[in-house]
This record gives sequence, structure tokens and C-alpha cells, in this order.
Amino acid sequence: MRENDPSTILENLHRRISRRLSTPIIRNEEIRLKVEQVCKQSNNRACARLLMACLLAKIHKPTLDPRKPYTEIGTNDSFSGRTYDEKYITKFINKHNLPLNSTTAFLTPAFRNLDRPLTLDTELIGRPRQLYRTTLELLNLVYEEQVQTEDLLAEIIRVLINIRNENKATLQTLQKRLIAIHNDLPLSSEEIVSLIEQHLRCKNSSRLPVLVVAAAYASVSKRIKEQIRPLQSHTAADQQTGSLGDIEICVENDDRIVTVYEMKTKPVSVEDINRAITKISSYDQKIDNYIFITTEVVSDEIKSYAASCYEHNSGVEIAILDCIGFLRHFLHLFHRSRVEFLDTYQELLLREPESAVSQALKEAFLNLRLNAETRE
Repeated sequence: MRENDPSTILENLHRRISRRLSTPIIRNEEIRLKVEQVCKQSNNRACARLLMACLLAKIHKPTLDPRKPYTEIGTNDSFSGRTYDEKYITKFINKHNLPLNSTTAFLTPAFRNLDRPLTLDTELIGRPRQLYRTTLELLNLVYEEQVQTEDLLAEIIRVLINIRNENKATLQTLQKRLIAIHNDLPLSSEEIVSLIEQHLRCKNSSRLPVLVVAAAYASVSKRIKEQIRPLQSHTAADQQTGSLGDIEICVENDDRIVTVYEMKTKPVSVEDINRAITKISSYDQKIDNYIFITTEVVSDEIKSYAASCYEHNSGVEIAILDCIGFLRHFLHLFHRSRVEFLDTYQELLLREPESAVSQALKEAFLNLRLNAETRE
């Protein structure tokens, strides 16, 4: 791989930083604080990704203007920031598990469809407002050569690695506290339901119903001789992956899908059911069940419509279940596997990238379980 290849540039910076994680690359405190502000903003990671893409482009081709990551600008020093972001930054952050979004920054509202430079007088619509202002200031510092491009990108990567390591250490501490608890009486099925219900009420929990159903099947797969296919990315659409739903179930030693689950964090509609029927009819093999799992109330009208589709859908049943109702029935049906379910749910949760399940959501679950296990 060529020394000036963008991937090589990133890996060389990573090696340089790994030897001195505790030592800032940039000496100017004001600039360091700006970098920390961008990198530590857990509710908005798009700005950090945009900066990384623009800085990488500038290092790769020094004649480029880091403030012009849009080919629509049409000047010789403009470039496609989205290409650098998708082609190189995505691979880099996934490889090193950096706490950033899994999708490009250039599809977020503030950075989408622009055709002008990101200069200091640009008004970017987004929150927190100061975050976008700081991002523009950092790009301008590079343009005015007040900071070395490589140093700034290295400092961003250093801060992100330290955040990753701190997050990992926090989760490990909570897990050790859980392991240290010696309970003669394991949590009951209803206590587990209450624990998961509290977790589902946390912010940004749309991925959790997928993990609930996945953990249920994984914990009893040997007993029921059915298994889940590998989960798709939280942001991946069915059209992109070719999947029928969020979770697909196969019979043991058989690749044929027999049951499909689709998760909804809003009420299931007639349109949702009709789209499911279209997907089912386009699948070249017969499935048995297409099940919606929702965190909202299921109306009698929607239940009736789903049931009426059976005869007109080649014998494929469509059902709509609320997430907690599904979990409660499962835990009582497989009561002796309830602790295995909880352990599997925790394992799947902690394995998820932060773009799907945030650090805060992982910590929330471990703390909720600690409280439940100690009967607080």
C-alpha cells in the first residue's frame, strides 16, 4: 500500500498516537479544547466525522481547501468529502471501534446538499449550535495554517481513542460488580420483565427490541432447534441487505427462513402490513410467520386486518405483538432459561457498536441490573 494512500495515512497516525495516548499532540490549549468539544459531544458525532474526512483529504492532497468538501463548488481545490468519509473514515473507525456514527456525516441535515465552502460566515442549522461553529473554526485554522493538518487529525483520533478506552473501562467495572454479586435466588421472570421494560424506556432505545427477540431465540435455540440468522446493522435498510426483516429465524441445519420479525417503535399501520405482504410474495420460498414487534399499543382493527391476510397470503400468518407481552410470555414459557436470556441480552447489548446502542444505554442496563440483582 502506498505511503500516501488515505488508509495508510490513517494507520500511520494511529500508530503514532498509540505510543503517547496521554500526551496531547497539539500544545495550544485553546485548540485542544475545541477538539475535545467536538469529539466529546455524544449527541452529535457528525462534526467529528466531517472534520476527519476534510483533514484526511487535505493530507492526501495538500492543494485542497479543507473548507470545500463539495464537488459542486466546482473549483480546483474542492473535493468530495463524502467519498473520503465513506471510503476511508468508515473503515478506520470500524476497525478501531471509535465512538463515532457508523454512517457518513455528509447525509446529516446540516452538511447535506451544500454547494459552498464551510467558511466562518456559513450558517449551519443544527444543535448544539456552538458545536457547528467550533467545527468551522477548526477548518479555518487549518486553512490559515495556524495548526498542522496532520497534528489536528492526530489529536482528534487521540481523543476518540481515549474516550473509547474510558467507556470500555467503565463497562468492565460495572460487569465486575455484577459478577461479584452472589445470589442464591436468581431474578424471577417478572423481575426480568420489569428490568427490560425500564431499559426500553431509556432514550434512543430503538435497537433494543431487536436484541430482546434475538436474545430470546439465542438462549433456547438448542431446545427449540431454531436459530437466528446474523443480525444486520441497525442503520441497514432491508432493500440494501436483501433481508426480509430485522430478525430472521431458520430451522436448525436449514437455511430456509421460517419466521420473520420486524420491529416498530410506533404503532403498526395497514401500510406496514401491506409492505410486508409485498416482501413475502417476492421471496422465492414459503415462510410460516411474519411477526411485528412493537413498543406501542396494538389496535383491534390492525389485529383484525393482519389476521384477515392469512388466506390471501398463501398461508403465511401475520401477527402483531407488543414487545413486553412477547418477552413476558417467552420467560414464563421457558422459565428455566430466564437467566440465560438475561445474560445473552447483556452480551448482545455490549457487543453492539455505539452508533446502534450508545454508551449511556449500555451503562443504564448494567446499573439497572445491579439494582435488580441486589434487590434495591
